[in-house]
Amino acid sequence: SGETMVVGRNDSTGDLIRFKRNNTICGEIVNSGSTTVAYNTASDYRLKTDAQPMTGASDRVLALKPVNFKWIVDATRVDGFLAHEAQAVVPEAVTGTKDAMQDEEYEVTPAVIDDNGNETTPAVMRTRSVPDMQGIDQSKIVPLLVASLQEALARITVLENT
Repeated sequence: SGETMVVGRNDSTGDLIRFKRNNTICGEIVNSGSTTVAYNTASDYRLKTDAQPMTGASDRVLALKPVNFKWIVDATRVDGFLAHEAQAVVPEAVTGTKDAMQDEEYEVTPAVIDDNGNETTPAVMRTRSVPDMQGIDQSKIVPLLVASLQEALARITVLENT
């Protein structure tokens, strides 16, 4: 099991964590009173260029393959996506590569320490290949869903007026 990192504030409201790159805030976790109110990623127009309306959103939404699945670790069932399938439609929502592996060093036998605290025999270490799991930020799918809904509503309006 791992350790839990606790981040807190003495006052009631504000940024708990700010993520910066080259002195520009690129994200933050914000609280208000007793709740976390936002997990923000930077979105200010001054950070962007060449903004264009989305097109073809409905076709992309239809290409997504939402599934209901069971987590191996505790058998809970949830709705979601298989990362590699979502990556084909919304690549910015997925990190990692399908079936990727990474090397991991592990201890075969621990170091031997004498009564004076001196290491008499070094630890024996080896390297093994373990899965490098993909991740998904499902919030990155929201703009696609909004654009698709707007396309559908525009079609409905046309049909209602004919």
